[in-house]
Amino acid sequence: MKLLFISLIAGLFANVTWLGDFNQATTEASKSHKLILINFSGSDWCGPCIRERKEILESDAFVNYASDHLVLVRADFPRQKKNQLSKDQIKLNEALADKYNPDGKFPYTILVDEHGKVLKDWDGFPNESPEQFVAQIAGSANPGN
Repeated sequence: MKLLFISLIAGLFANVTWLGDFNQATTEASKSHKLILINFSGSDWCGPCIRERKEILESDAFVNYASDHLVLVRADFPRQKKNQLSKDQIKLNEALADKYNPDGKFPYTILVDEHGKVLKDWDGFPNESPEQFVAQIAGSANPGN
């Protein structure tokens, strides 16, 4: 019972940080031997992007898994003036899109290894539960399992 309580409390405080710099993410992933999940989003105009963030990427199942296994990168492309990013962040996002999302798909989420090799991608809203989404990531991380 004590272990269950500790697990529940730990889950409540699991936290993830979304980076905006892919180079920083690859450095962190190389040190920690984690995979990188990149999410291309239009946070203030793309309905499926907003839904993916709320229903999957902010879910307990995803956050708990990601906190131990993933380095997260968000490349956001907001349209409203009040949500505009810095010029430096816009350049970083555009460079990442040129490399991994040249067709400008939204939402578009990809899983890459620490060297940037694409392991899996989700084009559009992943029409699955957060647990199924996490299982796909875990399966891509361990293809032999």
